[in-house]
Amino acid sequence: MLCSELNLGQCKTYLLACENTRKAVLIDPLRERIDRYLAVLAYHGYRLEFILDTHTHADHRSGVWDLRELTGAQTVMHREAPAPRIDIHVEDGQELRLGKMVLTLMHTPGHTPDSISILAGERVFTGDTLLIGGSGRCDFAGGDPGAQYDAVMDGLFSLPDSTLVLPAHDYRGHDHSTIGAEKKSNTRFAGRSRADYIKLMNNLGLPLPQKIQEALQANQSAIEDESVNFPSIPQLSQVRQIEPLLLYEMLKQGEPPTLLDVREAEEFSGDLGHVGGSRLIPLKELPARAEELGIKNRPIVTICRAGMRSTTAAAILTGLGFDHVSNLKGGMLAWDDQKLPAER
Repeated sequence: MLCSELNLGQCKTYLLACENTRKAVLIDPLRERIDRYLAVLAYHGYRLEFILDTHTHADHRSGVWDLRELTGAQTVMHREAPAPRIDIHVEDGQELRLGKMVLTLMHTPGHTPDSISILAGERVFTGDTLLIGGSGRCDFAGGDPGAQYDAVMDGLFSLPDSTLVLPAHDYRGHDHSTIGAEKKSNTRFAGRSRADYIKLMNNLGLPLPQKIQEALQANQSAIEDESVNFPSIPQLSQVRQIEPLLLYEMLKQGEPPTLLDVREAEEFSGDLGHVGGSRLIPLKELPARAEELGIKNRPIVTICRAGMRSTTAAAILTGLGFDHVSNLKGGMLAWDDQKLPAER
């Protein structure tokens, strides 16, 4: 097995390849480094099979969609990832085969709800869940320090001590660690209770990454059209959220809200289906088609896969003067998990 970090910087992209079959996977590719990745693959004669993001990135644009288009490789993310055009949605314990190698996916949420780590032989790629001597922040939407503590202490720290730790970021010049070393010396976890960790992470007070708006919205929606103006982070945090069961009860009443699904057409009729009576207007088309929704004081509930794109849609509509807009919390994933009826 070949394993190489390709960026040579603080933000890490890993190439894993089976040298017998020449099949390869890229983990956490950056959009601005795609030419470099393609050159490395061509030089070694590797065929890219999978492109995998360990989570929805907030500090850089993901390269998964460009690489998918250029190579035909399959995109892979956790089932809670909000983005469209993901070919394989994985769950905890699921395996991917790469030639003679087996990659085991571990759901390690906390930094984001869709965070995963990838176990490949004696290596584990930990994304932003476990860093060398640290851990990823938990103050973005959906972050959960308690879930992150559990993911590390009960999940990653259950791996053999000799397992190499390869994170998605490092700011101190390290290129790897081991599970054993992190157990002993990572001050975020060593000697801390779950309550201690939650208190620590909730009071870090870190500044937001530069260009978070540009990166996060593009990575959540895969929309590259710069003419679509997305709302700011504070506006998104003000969107009203509605639980699936409450919406289900509202739909039984005499004057139910307008249901606006903002996914892509193939998602609308895909595995998760859609809530009966929903109207489909993809997010990228919403600013130009919002007037089709009619009266602005009528209640509207926006819907997508995981509740992220639809939060953006709700903020857009609110900014356009629609007075009573709510978002389906957790999207169709939450609706499906509660076994509520859907049309397919």
